[in-house]
Amino acid sequence: MVKYKVNSAEDDQVFVVTEAYRRLYRKFKSLKSRKGRIVHVIGAPGTGKSANIYKAIGSLDLNMYDALLLMENEKKTSIEVFNEFFNSLKRDMQVKSNEEIYKKASEYDAVLFADKFHDSHLLDENKVGLSIWTDYKGIKTFPFYLLVILEYLKHRTALKKVNLIFQTAWTIRIRGTKYDLFTDLGPLSWLLVGFLKLMFEVVVISYSESEIMEIVRRRWPEAREDQIKPSIKQYGNKIRFILDAVEKNMS
Repeated sequence: MVKYKVNSAEDDQVFVVTEAYRRLYRKFKSLKSRKGRIVHVIGAPGTGKSANIYKAIGSLDLNMYDALLLMENEKKTSIEVFNEFFNSLKRDMQVKSNEEIYKKASEYDAVLFADKFHDSHLLDENKVGLSIWTDYKGIKTFPFYLLVILEYLKHRTALKKVNLIFQTAWTIRIRGTKYDLFTDLGPLSWLLVGFLKLMFEVVVISYSESEIMEIVRRRWPEAREDQIKPSIKQYGNKIRFILDAVEKNMS
C-alpha cells in the first residue's frame, strides 16, 4: 500500500496543518541556527511522517541532504550494508574519506534519513531499501546499529557541526501482525519514547480525531462520517491506511 506515500514535498499537494506538524515546524525552524542536534520523528508506518517532514522542509526552505541507500539484495551482512552506505555517500558527495563526509554534511542545515534511506525500493524496484533488509534479517541487523554507534562515538567532535534527522519506526511482528515499538504497545511504547527523549530531540506524529476527519475530507469532501470513523477505530493514527480504506468504502 503506497498510494498515499509521500517521498518529497511535491508528492503531497493536499496538506492539513495539525498540532503535530506545528511541533515539527518549530523544531525544524531552529536547525539553521543550531548544529550538533539529533532529531527523531516518530510514528508507526502510515502515520504521515514523510508528509510532515517534507512539508516543513519546503515551508522553511531548508538546505537538506536527503540520504539515499540502494542495495542490490536483502542478503547483505551488517558490515556490507554499513560500508555500502558510506561508500554511496562518498560517491554522491565526491569525497574520499568519512572525515570529508562529515565536513561536507556540516554545510547543510541537516542530513535527513527518511524514505530515500529506508524505502528506496519504492524509487527503484530493482533495489532494496533498509526497511526490506531489516525485515529480512531480523535480529541479525543488530551489528549494523552497533557499527553506527561506534562510528558516531569515533567522530562525535565532527558531528557537533552536523544536524541529523531520523524518520524513526521500529517494527516487530507479533503473531504475524506488525507493530511499531514506539507507538503501538501502550506503556512499553511510552517508556521507550521517554528513554529516547533523554538522549535526543523527539517529535511524535499523531492526530486528534477531528484532525483525521479534516485530512480525509480534504481529499474526499463527499466522505460521510460513517465511512470514516470505522477506519479511524481500526487504524488509529495511520492516516495512509485510513485514506485507502475510505476510498474503498466510497467506491
